[in-house]
Amino acid sequence: MNSTPASSPVRTCLRLAFALPLLALLAACGHSPSRPGSPSTGYRGPAIAPSDPAAANAVAIRALSLVGTPYRYGGNTPESGFDCSGLVTYVYRDVLDLRLPRTSRELAQVQGPKLAQERLTTGDLVFFGNRGQVFHVGIYVGEGRFVHAPSAGGTVRLDMLGGSYWRNHYTGAKRVL
Repeated sequence: MNSTPASSPVRTCLRLAFALPLLALLAACGHSPSRPGSPSTGYRGPAIAPSDPAAANAVAIRALSLVGTPYRYGGNTPESGFDCSGLVTYVYRDVLDLRLPRTSRELAQVQGPKLAQERLTTGDLVFFGNRGQVFHVGIYVGEGRFVHAPSAGGTVRLDMLGGSYWRNHYTGAKRVL
């Protein structure tokens, strides 16, 4: 007797149906009118690869799949909405069963190398703040872009590190993979 649940092929099909449009979106987003390294993108060229590129890509695809989910302070599921750190902890737990600290400040203290912006790669955590304080976190998805849950009344979205607000408040990044 087959011990695989009957819903397994359905789940696989649903995941593929969900992932294929995201891959198309990534391919469409891959073209930028700005050259890599230009000030408008914040992207500065090749990075050092994560230790597990497949896991990093899975994290990026899952994060992108949550774009449009409502912001909710303290939220940490797609059903309840997300705040910035809730989004990060949810994605890493959902995709890799990796348990990360809950707040952006705690995430900034996670063991792992601190990264300069020009060394970012898919799956890295990017941090924002001012005066030595971290108050926001997102997931880097490549080419100067990151997914985050920015503010009350908003939704999870994809933004450019080179945007004036994010560029001015960037405090660093961490690689957890």
